[in-house]
Amino acid sequence: MASESYAVLLESFRKSYQLIIAEVEKVVIGQREVFDQIFAAILARGHCLLVGVPGLAKTLMVSTAAQIMTLSFKRIQFTPDLMPSDITGTNIIDEPERGRREFRFVQGPVFANIILADEINRTPPKTQAALLQAMQEREVTVGQETYPLPNPFFVIATQNPIEQEGTYPLPEAQLDRFMFNIWVDYPALKDEERILAETTGGRNIELAKVLNDRQILNMQKLIAHVPVSDYVIQYVARLVRASRPSDPTAPDFVKKMVDWGAGPRAGQCLIWGAKAFAAMDGRYSVSLRDIQNAAIPVMRHRIACNFAAQAEGIDSVAIIKRLLQTVPEPEVAKYANSLPPEAPDDLRIEL
Repeated sequence: MASESYAVLLESFRKSYQLIIAEVEKVVIGQREVFDQIFAAILARGHCLLVGVPGLAKTLMVSTAAQIMTLSFKRIQFTPDLMPSDITGTNIIDEPERGRREFRFVQGPVFANIILADEINRTPPKTQAALLQAMQEREVTVGQETYPLPNPFFVIATQNPIEQEGTYPLPEAQLDRFMFNIWVDYPALKDEERILAETTGGRNIELAKVLNDRQILNMQKLIAHVPVSDYVIQYVARLVRASRPSDPTAPDFVKKMVDWGAGPRAGQCLIWGAKAFAAMDGRYSVSLRDIQNAAIPVMRHRIACNFAAQAEGIDSVAIIKRLLQTVPEPEVAKYANSLPPEAPDDLRIEL
């Protein structure tokens, strides 16, 4: 039966993700929730911004993810003197034959499957904007020509929230291109003890290749076919609209403490992220719990608190948590049939 095959696909997907986690945990100790969010964004064709103090394995997590996938990987260290052409590439004058000159495009490091934009806030807005078209359209325009980027394509950027001298805060338009804003916190005590014990003994770890580009694309196709009920869509719309102080449904604390709230792209990212979380757990339907798990990384950078909130020590995360407690769940009819949906004929995953 088609429905049974869909359940088999999801179970195969879940087992493959367990293999991925097993490889990552050989190198990265703790931070499981962070990696779950990174991989969910990859499956949903999104981009991530990792925010945390130095030394929390942000770069290590990204490079480890690249090692277990047979995908091209480029790291771009953002500095104040970095130019847009250093990222996208540039046209150079070539002389293939004597007396005849022509322009030849030399690709920049953005032409890879996984891009690590390290300390992205260290470069001026002009260079930060060089990633905008790549992140949104997955293509790069140089001169009169537009060049497609490899598929799959992900940007994972890191940012240090402490040191502000010599940095350029990302503009809201660029922040909105990141599906998830992921806070990387300090490890738990037991994890930190393991880190100290295992990373100071000269260990040499070999990582196995778990995924290739075809498998990633198949996983993305599977995520796209995870169904979302009208009940969940209604909840997402209510949650996002409640974050806007100008909306009639916004709670009083939002009208008092928020300058502007999340837009429709936040709702799209909530649903995509929830689909990925459900599939990673081997489930064929999205629950409100999946939406709530995606709410903070999706909406953290899409809600701007005003001075009144800052005076009370309230940030966007606190606003989101209050929204999750305040926004009611929509009423839903009871369904007699809870079988998984039929798998499309062209949906095949080989893992």
